[in-house]
Amino acid sequence: MSQPWIEGRFEENVITTTVEQAINWARQASIWPLTFGLACCAIEMMAAGASRYDMDRFGAGAFRATPRQADLMIVAGTVTYKMASRVRRLYNMMPDPKFVIAMGACTVGGGPYFKYGYHVVKGVDLVVPVDVYVPGCPPRPEALLEGLMRIQDKIKGHRIARIPGQAIGRKVEDELPVPHHSGYVASPIETAPLFDHQKITG
Repeated sequence: MSQPWIEGRFEENVITTTVEQAINWARQASIWPLTFGLACCAIEMMAAGASRYDMDRFGAGAFRATPRQADLMIVAGTVTYKMASRVRRLYNMMPDPKFVIAMGACTVGGGPYFKYGYHVVKGVDLVVPVDVYVPGCPPRPEALLEGLMRIQDKIKGHRIARIPGQAIGRKVEDELPVPHHSGYVASPIETAPLFDHQKITG
């Protein structure tokens, strides 16, 4: 009688890793966002969590109803001065390590309210420390998923090892992720720059 497929699957294979990599892999694959939306960008956040874009593919679909169980705050929408203290309180209630995504133009820097919106905070980074900025008005769900992947890159670079010969509590510095694409088209170096390409000629 033949063996079941799963029985002999890992018969002669060996998987080696470090405790640090295993912990970071588990943490980046189980990010729990806080159920928290302030304005219209929250609709795009809901779309990212729904079936078409399915944020749960990245392990981040379990939106928690309490900050005590969440490790990612997605600030989606306009932050007013009245709401800023509540945002800070929710952030303080989240357990460490915690991460923040600023989603949308209003959250990143005030958006259309920057000049005349006396009631709008000119960037949520004045209230809580921001890890990833997702610009747009509103940003599409794909943009939020890109921001989520950048959070995963940051978690992947987290280091728990202690510096040899140092006191307890002095750990190795985290590796900051380097963007793998810049958004610009790579042009040949020998190409001369253009200066008058937008000049209107009669």
